[in-house]
Amino acid sequence: QVQLVESGGGLVQPGGSLRLSCGASGFTFSNYAMNWYRQAQGKERELVATITSDGSDTTYADSVKGRFTISRDNGQNTVYLQMNSLKPEDTAVYLCNAISHSWSGWTNYWGQGTQVTVSS
Repeated sequence: QVQLVESGGGLVQPGGSLRLSCGASGFTFSNYAMNWYRQAQGKERELVATITSDGSDTTYADSVKGRFTISRDNGQNTVYLQMNSLKPEDTAVYLCNAISHSWSGWTNYWGQGTQVTVSS
């Protein structure tokens, strides 16, 4: 059974930090690129950060570049999102996504999300 379980969300003041984790099970984690998305209330889902399957390359949305860092531990089947200098506009549900492409097409798995609220 495939599972992606996010944790680490919560309420933080502007300028603060949070570290999100996403634990994976039920599939070969090291074969999948991993993404963090976020969805604010009333807005479309936004891709925040991506890391390749071996962790050698990362990309970020312009809105978080320099403040967020994505990383992974393939031995622990976990992907992380370190979020620093948080702003109220970072408030959203954060979801992790596993994606892989093979001869049979694309495979996508999603977690249930964790709420991040940035407010004083």
